[in-house]
Amino acid sequence: MKNNRRDFIKKTMTGAAAISFGGILPGFDAKSYASILGANERILVGMMGVNSRGLQLSRNFAKLKDCEIMYVCDVDSRAAAKCMDSVEKLQNKRPKAAPDFRKALEDKQMDALVIATPDHWHAPAAILAAKAGKHVYLEKPCSHNPNEGELLVAASAKYKTIIQMGNQRRSFPNIIAAIDELHAGVIGRVYYAKSWYADARPSIGRGKEIAVPSWLDYDLWQGPAPRKPYRDNLIHYKWHWFWHWGTGESLNNGTHFVDLARWGLGVDYPVRVTSSGGRYHFQDDQETPDTQVITMEFNNNTSMVWEGRSCNGYPTEGKTVGVIFYGDNGTLTIAENTYKIFDRANKLVKDVNNKTTVDANATNCSNPSPSGDILHIQNFFDGIKNGTKLNADILGGHQSTLLVQLGNIALRSGNTLHLDPTNGHIKNDDAALKFWSREYQPGWEPKI
Repeated sequence: MKNNRRDFIKKTMTGAAAISFGGILPGFDAKSYASILGANERILVGMMGVNSRGLQLSRNFAKLKDCEIMYVCDVDSRAAAKCMDSVEKLQNKRPKAAPDFRKALEDKQMDALVIATPDHWHAPAAILAAKAGKHVYLEKPCSHNPNEGELLVAASAKYKTIIQMGNQRRSFPNIIAAIDELHAGVIGRVYYAKSWYADARPSIGRGKEIAVPSWLDYDLWQGPAPRKPYRDNLIHYKWHWFWHWGTGESLNNGTHFVDLARWGLGVDYPVRVTSSGGRYHFQDDQETPDTQVITMEFNNNTSMVWEGRSCNGYPTEGKTVGVIFYGDNGTLTIAENTYKIFDRANKLVKDVNNKTTVDANATNCSNPSPSGDILHIQNFFDGIKNGTKLNADILGGHQSTLLVQLGNIALRSGNTLHLDPTNGHIKNDDAALKFWSREYQPGWEPKI
């Protein structure tokens, strides 16, 4: 019966299942047929990484009637227990604990894996899931480095699995409307986009090596990353600011807004990328910049900028996050799930307010938008069951992630990057190419 349920969803996904309300599908008795079209028509999901963002995602997945969370996978036993308690209350069924997500992948009933781990695990876990025949909902950034992003795109194609990146703003109704207006020419030809993020994060201090806590499987937490001693200013969340595991603010928050800028401009890969910045405010262990500007230029005579300020939360245009599009006949601004249009004389001509409830505090790392999440998750499910076009498929997810990865590479190498506009590959720059991939713990290299 396990394979029958899996086959049913696959047939539904390709449109090959013709269901008649006047009869029962061949090979199924009435009881099993009712089970498949009832509770078991739901997408069966495993949640990987449930401490913060993953906990909120778990709650949002569990709220959907066509979903059942089967497994909770986390190397932190405390986070796993909290998540299982929360999910059980929402779906009236307790998920199983699978501290090693690879055990969950062995279950042929499970349809999809949701990945909200630290960045260094994103692509390797998604590739393993695809190889196991599972669909993937993958938090941004989709990869730790550009090579992993290309492997993800190839894995999705090879194993014919859906990978949706967690750029949930792609599913916000008003943002979709704003981009549609841009593409329809509401401000003329759009030639420049500016995006930003501002916050006042505290110092991470100077960490020290200590014994691994009893609640943590640190070896599995490191997974594909070469082994380093445990330290007290790493887990949870502060790993973002170490290149070994994280990707800095540019990929942590910048990915979302650079993605919107790329969408609005209608571009894929750049021809030139530059970046400047550093760790200016605190003197501590943080390796990634607290202040950074990335400039990306494209071969259709357009460009975009992302500015990240992690230690000064003064807003731009009254908002701590946002995107502005400049055209030859006006300006369009996006913030949260709202947008405004100004004419060439800077007069406000349209103000579209929030019609869908989203969290106005877009800097909330664990819960940027519950309702937006649910719309994005439902699009993922519709893609699995009906073949609906994904709002953030893995190719687009890779292209947006790559833009900010290239910004980090430009910053770390100290070079202006010249790029192939057909694929974003770096040209003639050995210093920059050192950052295209990474070293892996032996035996953990992602392969498709």
